[in-house]
Amino acid sequence: MIYPRLVGMAASALLQITLLHVPPVSAETMAETSTAQLSSATTASPQGVLAALPVPAGYANVEQGPVEVDGESALLIRMERADGRNGGLGGEHFSAVTAPSGKLKGFVRMDLALRDGALPSQDEAHDIAMHFLSVHAADLLLRHAVSFIAPHDETIRANGESTALTGMKVKMRNLADGRWFWVIVGADREVMVFERDIVWANLKGRRQTEKWLHDSWLAEQRKAGGA
Repeated sequence: MIYPRLVGMAASALLQITLLHVPPVSAETMAETSTAQLSSATTASPQGVLAALPVPAGYANVEQGPVEVDGESALLIRMERADGRNGGLGGEHFSAVTAPSGKLKGFVRMDLALRDGALPSQDEAHDIAMHFLSVHAADLLLRHAVSFIAPHDETIRANGESTALTGMKVKMRNLADGRWFWVIVGADREVMVFERDIVWANLKGRRQTEKWLHDSWLAEQRKAGGA
């Protein structure tokens, strides 16, 4: 299947839904087969959620506390390498945001191991994203549209220098509420970023939802005394 590849285009163009994904089974069938997964996902503890995610070996919890996401309470968990390599904001980390119910709102896996390797194809990234969502966010599969699938860079600090971690981003929109979500698949064929329920402020041309998983945003907030 051929997907749109949007690179270097204006932000307004990125908002246009260019491909409607039709799952191989009906929404009703998918909902039935995902009932148990949805039930467990919305009642799991934060620790249980983390146990089901690709947390790199050798990472330890360094911070955990309440945050607010679009006016609703959530929990931010941050893990960094236990050996201290590239620690602190901007460095290697695994962070996740969960709702009070335990539902996964998003996570990032910023590990230096993702710097190298060939990216998955668009089809492969799409398949990996669909499988991940069926396990961790099956409700998003009921009515969604694929906006684009294309390489995407995330930047971390490694040994004092800026380093890009590139993955294949599958950006989608929830047609039930108009919010955005995406999955970024790393060269290791594991999900490196997942974010859901992102509200976009069209008049401002940027996202409205807080960026608790993004270190550059966190640094700005802490500098301003807001986080």
